[in-house]
Amino acid sequence: MPVTAPHERVEIDLGDRSYSILIGSDLLQDPQSLQALPRAAQALIVTNTTVAPLYAQTLRDALAGLHEQVHVLELPDGEAYKDWQTLNLIFDALLGYGCDRKTVLYALGGGVVGDMTGFAAASYMRGVPFVQVPTTLLAQVDSSVGGKTAINHPLGKNMIGAFYQPQRVLCDLATLRSLPPRELSAGLAEVIKYGPIYDMAFLDWIEDNLPALTARDPAALAHAVRRSCEIKAVVVGQDERESGLRAILNFGHTFGHAIESGLGYGEWLHGEAVGCGMVMAAHLSQRLGGVDAAFVQRLTRLVEAAGLPVRGPALGAERYLELMRVDKKSEAGEIRFVVLDKPGSAVVRSAPDAMVRDVLAACCEQG
Repeated sequence: MPVTAPHERVEIDLGDRSYSILIGSDLLQDPQSLQALPRAAQALIVTNTTVAPLYAQTLRDALAGLHEQVHVLELPDGEAYKDWQTLNLIFDALLGYGCDRKTVLYALGGGVVGDMTGFAAASYMRGVPFVQVPTTLLAQVDSSVGGKTAINHPLGKNMIGAFYQPQRVLCDLATLRSLPPRELSAGLAEVIKYGPIYDMAFLDWIEDNLPALTARDPAALAHAVRRSCEIKAVVVGQDERESGLRAILNFGHTFGHAIESGLGYGEWLHGEAVGCGMVMAAHLSQRLGGVDAAFVQRLTRLVEAAGLPVRGPALGAERYLELMRVDKKSEAGEIRFVVLDKPGSAVVRSAPDAMVRDVLAACCEQG
């Protein structure tokens, strides 16, 4: 008999689209974590070639009581495959198995799997239910929560997608034990992000507990995931479709997405680009008068200590500016950045191109 594991719960309050985030170890073996999920004749677990051998059968066994047939689809692993061609593999499977509008999709993997599965669920028969089962730290603290789903385009990251909320998010902390060190560091970027934009006490805690986090201490990871999800729940609950407040969650992402697009998707992990992007955004914040040099140095030291890059690649200032004009926050060709107006508080605003060039000159390798 499976052992019922204790778990914590964070609620996303969106009216009739509300759902729970469950956080705990061994949730995949815990029948309680699946209670009250939609029942259907068929389910499709969407995963990738890395995660499937580790956890697909465990989840498949757990779902046997909810569904008569549980299919598994393994996608190629990596940001480079977050595209139309790979998305169509999900539709091919759904149509090939004769799945109907009650079929439930389960996204078992990191942010790429979660984003594509959510987009497929939003699109198939104009919407079928799905459940997020994130297996990376980055996905547990950020991408699995809030209903943003998308694929990449050669001209811009996450530019094609939909807002579509899951039925539940299952953050099984036990899956983090198999995470490669580089992926763990990438996830820490999204944990660190919540401090400068919202909660300086959390930033203090991260600094004090970074050794425990990098050592995968279960209690430290549980707190980091829970607090990150709590902050994101508050923000998403107030602004589900990113018309205002939710944009602050993109701190570092305007620079980071430019790095990912400019280098080619997958060359840097998303979290690596975001970590470096936060350093750039902090420099820009200083130039705009929001924070001082000491804070920029503090954040830079923390990002570096987490194992993340703090200097951007040598794409050239004009290439950076070109890529950032495609960012979703841009308006009428004007780049808009998430910057800090003080430590623990973020706003969205534009900055003169000359100032951005100065930031790029200070923060990037020179080619």
